[in-house]
Amino acid sequence: MSRLRLLAVIEASSITGPAKNLIEFARLARQADVETTIATFTRGSPANLFVDTAREARLPVEVIQESGLYDRSVIRNLRQMVERLRPDIIQTHAVKSHFLARCASLPSKALWVAFHHGYTWPALRARLYNQLDRWSLRAARKVLTVSQPFREELIARGVKPENIEIVHNAIPPDWGRRFQQPAPSRALRAKLGIGEDRNVILIVGRLSREKDHLTLLEAVARLPPELHPHLIIVGEGPERWRIEERIRGLNLTNSVTLTGQQESAEPYYGIARIAVLSSLSEGSPNALLEAMAAGVPVVATRVGGIPEIVTHGESALLVEPSDIRAMKDSLVALLQDPGMAHGLVEHAQVQVLKNHSPEARTSKLVDIYTRLLRSP
Repeated sequence: MSRLRLLAVIEASSITGPAKNLIEFARLARQADVETTIATFTRGSPANLFVDTAREARLPVEVIQESGLYDRSVIRNLRQMVERLRPDIIQTHAVKSHFLARCASLPSKALWVAFHHGYTWPALRARLYNQLDRWSLRAARKVLTVSQPFREELIARGVKPENIEIVHNAIPPDWGRRFQQPAPSRALRAKLGIGEDRNVILIVGRLSREKDHLTLLEAVARLPPELHPHLIIVGEGPERWRIEERIRGLNLTNSVTLTGQQESAEPYYGIARIAVLSSLSEGSPNALLEAMAAGVPVVATRVGGIPEIVTHGESALLVEPSDIRAMKDSLVALLQDPGMAHGLVEHAQVQVLKNHSPEARTSKLVDIYTRLLRSP
């Protein structure tokens, strides 16, 4: 196959899970003669963490300036960019990019592959925007999603089953290991004011309703004091005020640390005894793969693609969503039984090596693109 020209359109200003996977894919896919150009939208300054990280990886980045939410020039500029670059395949990420791709008639200019990462549950306006996919995704040649439940959701929205493929997210197998050394661990604990005797429970992700931080807070509040728990919440989002209010209501002010948005969660896994996903909805969560690679045992809800990645009692402890008692009992079990925790970590790391390496994901995507180009 000759060199494949790929244009990836994504709205990102920080290193989210989809942004991280895109940059990793673009870097590795060069070895398979796939040349990726990234297009992203910005308001004001053309520089941000995502753009800087992509350029540091020596990836070409096209910045589409927009003056506001309803800037119609974005559609014209996107169409002109595609005509100039002439990609073989256009790849889009999330509702906005899908919608703009169809509005700009991009499916008539190249093969269109849409990545479906699931939906967050923020304000009403954003939930209404999510409905745009009912129109947009029906025009995509392929829709790639991250779990079987999401596939079923797409079919219900009118996407043809034969146009959908499942591609799980990936993580480097040694991710997070360098922060498990004593020196960086002590330094981070000192910076956060968390004593060495405290057992750190970690949750990483956007502070939005579907992540259900409130159930986790209720579970932590019920933990026996002699276990010395301390919860670290990494991330930012619209639910922060509600989370802070619940922390005060449960008298957890001295037992919970909110770090805000971080460039990387790696250092925090270095001090964590347990990683938690308390979500009501998930796809193929990067936070789960990060904990598995970093060697931190996981308690997670049995939702979305999580049971496709880990097995209860073997590579993680799984509980039903919103079940405070089950969440509390699982945390207690791992804090009191280091042998169980070690067993979960060993099995989880085998799963990462076998099924979730960036190389394996890149190979699968390149195969999908190659088949598309060869099909009538």
